[in-house]
Amino acid sequence: MFEVAVAHTNDPDTQEAVLEVLAQCAEQLQGKQPQGGIVLAAIDFDHPLVLKSIHEAFPECALIGCTTDGEMSSVLEFQQDSLTVMLFCSDSVKFHAGIGLNVSDDPEGISAHAVHSAVSEMGLEPKLCITLPESLTTNSIVILDGLKKGLGSEVPIVGGLAADQWRFKATYQFCGEQVVTDAVPFLLLAGDVLISHGVAGGWRPVGNLAKVHRAEGNVVFEIDGMKALDYYRQYLGPKKPSSQYPLAVFEGSDHFYLRAPSGEIDEDERSVSFFGDVPVGALVQMTEASREEILDASEASMRAAMATYPGKKPGAAMYFSCASRRQILGLRTREEFERVRTSMECPLPSCGFYTNGEIAPLAKGLPSQFHNETFISVVIGTE
Repeated sequence: MFEVAVAHTNDPDTQEAVLEVLAQCAEQLQGKQPQGGIVLAAIDFDHPLVLKSIHEAFPECALIGCTTDGEMSSVLEFQQDSLTVMLFCSDSVKFHAGIGLNVSDDPEGISAHAVHSAVSEMGLEPKLCITLPESLTTNSIVILDGLKKGLGSEVPIVGGLAADQWRFKATYQFCGEQVVTDAVPFLLLAGDVLISHGVAGGWRPVGNLAKVHRAEGNVVFEIDGMKALDYYRQYLGPKKPSSQYPLAVFEGSDHFYLRAPSGEIDEDERSVSFFGDVPVGALVQMTEASREEILDASEASMRAAMATYPGKKPGAAMYFSCASRRQILGLRTREEFERVRTSMECPLPSCGFYTNGEIAPLAKGLPSQFHNETFISVVIGTE
């Protein structure tokens, strides 16, 4: 048995909102007690009240969550300033929630220790890790390195970074009844769970492949013997590097992830900063995309997840889409979920959010990667 309840409300009052999502969940669960769940909430809700209320209703539920830059679900599709909850019931899948606190003190070490301890407590080898980490206080790529170290290379890690509606002041992460910042919460799934995913951005590489000769973390100084800013200006002219023109960073010949310029440049150094580290020695390529291509990618992501699902009947879907995609799409943002819904082979209970960065393997069997400006679909089930 694998059943999923999804609830979603756009009521701005926290008390009314949480009562509404609990009523929706209770109606779908019909007395069953969920073992795991995810809470996605706009930044202005009373988050302790939300978690306390859910815990009182479902005290055995392993719960994680975070604040967002927009929410989407099979109930209300795309919304801003809303609250959505996904709860899992199963007699063959085990769920275990964990969290690493004060992660900026040692992003890799704290993440690795927290997830390794959770696996030991669980007593089973996880099949999937869903994580919703901090995005502002530390290096999210190093957090991911720690999770991979603690889990081993065989466990896929998917998720998205907590957001705060482009305020860039503080994001919040949830685990059980805890509301914290500077943390890495995660939900481990073990047992008979089946998993697939799809990754697509929509941006097309243009121009020639180039090599990153000098970079420090997320700041790139030199590409193909040129200053990074000059490399961009050969394509953009005087326009400032922006998230509309991310770099494709290649992993092998067939797969690449995106790195979006943050808008910060240094005219003296002629360097360009990105929303994520760019490795020295990486092969990169300039990209471009239309809004239609960006929307097409969300559909392609879900089609890939459905096509590679290893069973016959998936039970639920989750989505992680970049906040920069939402900014670029503007009034067309709601079309992302519409494209995803129509590309499903059958209707699925689903939810997701707009993130400050996305996490998933580029393809099945590859290690999990940190992405910018990407739409990630995850399909799970037991049949």
